[in-house]
Amino acid sequence: MKSAIPRYYHVDVVISPEKIDQVGRILAAHLRHWGLEILVEPVSHCTRVLLRAIEEHGTDKRTAIEMWWNGQHLITGVSDNDRDLPGPHYGPQGCLAQIAALSDGWGSCPATDGKIIWFSCRARTPEHIPRASLSPTPGEPTALHVPRAESVTVLAGSTQA
Repeated sequence: MKSAIPRYYHVDVVISPEKIDQVGRILAAHLRHWGLEILVEPVSHCTRVLLRAIEEHGTDKRTAIEMWWNGQHLITGVSDNDRDLPGPHYGPQGCLAQIAALSDGWGSCPATDGKIIWFSCRARTPEHIPRASLSPTPGEPTALHVPRAESVTVLAGSTQA
């Protein structure tokens, strides 16, 4: 499931209501290609929440979305051209509260012409995948055979007691 090969993906988008779902499908396809199917739902949901906030509240609809995979964590960043985090985003139903609930960590940082909001998701083993048993399972008994006694040839000039 997890690959140790670092991965990176970047896409620039002008957000509109129909583009939000399209971007979600594109990101999901990349995650599946990278073998990270387990992260599709949280990453897609968090990204859609951020893109909807940009579409509703942003003055400039241009955004960039980036994903970095380092073998253990996937970090997704969504940038926009507005430096401020509006007040409703901090509330219990706001987009940042949803991201905090669905990710392992999140943050924001200033960019040259706006801000970047990022979140991190750690790849976990799915619960439905059967795991190897720690104790042996009952089955047909197997025994190791004792090696047969081999006759040893005596070399000339050697003495046996």
